Amino acid sequence: MKLAILFSGQGSQKTGMGLDFLENPIFKETIEKSSEACNQDLITVFGNEHEELNKTIHVQPALVAFEAGIFNMLKQDLSNLETSAMIGLSLGEYGAMYASEALSLENTISLVGDRAKYMQEDANKVENAMAALLKPNIDTVALILDKLQKNHERVYLCNFNSPKQVVIGGESSAVQAAINEITNNQAAHRVIKLKVNGAFHTPLFTNASRKMHDRLKNVHFSNSSTPVISNTTVKPFSNDWNEVMEEQLSHPTYFGDCVEYAIKNYGIDTTLEIGPGKTLSTFTKQIDRNIIRYSIGNFDEYQTVVEEFNK
Repeated sequence: MKLAILFSGQGSQKTGMGLDFLENPIFKETIEKSSEACNQDLITVFGNEHEELNKTIHVQPALVAFEAGIFNMLKQDLSNLETSAMIGLSLGEYGAMYASEALSLENTISLVGDRAKYMQEDANKVENAMAALLKPNIDTVALILDKLQKNHERVYLCNFNSPKQVVIGGESSAVQAAINEITNNQAAHRVIKLKVNGAFHTPLFTNASRKMHDRLKNVHFSNSSTPVISNTTVKPFSNDWNEVMEEQLSHPTYFGDCVEYAIKNYGIDTTLEIGPGKTLSTFTKQIDRNIIRYSIGNFDEYQTVVEEFNK
């Protein structure tokens, strides 16, 4: 088995995520340490009683801590698990950062907490929107966006998730104008507006990117124990974590290309998605239907995966 671990990104969060893992001491300890590192009560965030999971500032450290907790459990229960590559979607790269031993848990969560603050500040400055385009005609979509941008509309291609899905984002009015044009020109089979707190991976987050530059100046990353393929460069991180994670905020993601890179260069035949839902597994299936796909988003799924991998 040639395994790639996939770490979910923002948007996958669900009310109550992680609560069914808290009886596990390893998971609980991970969440407690993470809560201290970001100065938030992440168990309360998991409960989402006051819609904390709708806010970037809360969801980002909560989701990475959730992924770290599950990964730490796997290290104990699957001690012989060999991983050939790791890929995180956007925020999920921080889950991979920790899992690959590039940065400690406390430093990873502290970094994510500050990233979330910077992004929340940019998100609050303008009304943002994002929309997923299913089965798009990329060339036509690009022409439509180029035309709108020349008219000073701020809307951009920001996520290339799979051959069957891309995402556009920007100011709400500009995104709606793009949706209208895409629909009128039948440039996508379907358009779905996303429930997000900001148009991530667009120039609207340039200020957050600059703040990350300063924040990352004195962060020292270790060599990853497992190759982590960057959404931004579609190459494994080497000694460039600082530069790439700064650029990541305002540049498009290429998750689909990362999966193809892992298949071509590491012979990946199996993926394990860590995070709520199965979005990344769906994208992987759209890239290569022959890939065996597992996912862990709750404790029942965790038990199923451990039993399967221990056979």
